[in-house]
Amino acid sequence: MAILPIVMFPDKILKQKCSKVTTFDRNLAKLLNNMHETMLEADGVGLAAPQVGVKKQIAVVDIGEGGDIIEMVNPEVIETSGSQTGPEGCLSFPGIFGEVIRPYRVKIRAQDRRGQTYELEAEDFLARAIQHEIDHLNGVLFTSKITKYLTEEELERYEVND
Repeated sequence: MAILPIVMFPDKILKQKCSKVTTFDRNLAKLLNNMHETMLEADGVGLAAPQVGVKKQIAVVDIGEGGDIIEMVNPEVIETSGSQTGPEGCLSFPGIFGEVIRPYRVKIRAQDRRGQTYELEAEDFLARAIQHEIDHLNGVLFTSKITKYLTEEELERYEVND
């Protein structure tokens, strides 16, 4: 596996809509493995393909609570409910954090690395991470959803209260 360079804002690829994946092969599996490794190395909880310079609908999420890594290929949100406000950051925006309002619960449909379709329901922080990554695939950046930028001290207060 390899650590991939992370694309930083204002690179144009971050604001572009990604194309669907149509080929499920070794190259896709290798990209997913490398994206997961890159995300862990960067201490992130999610990474979308455009963040490593690939304009395809591919993302990985791993919030580190003992669950499996979630690999999302061609994901789409099919249902949301509730509301939550919480801090977000992004590997493509180092040092920038803000409060973002998102649905509390999300249901998605996606494909795995073999092309098999699955549905997944998530709540709370996992739902937030999944929605953040799917936004990336549509060229939507979390900075466009920030209601309040957070200082390091304010961010630490959030982490203490979790």
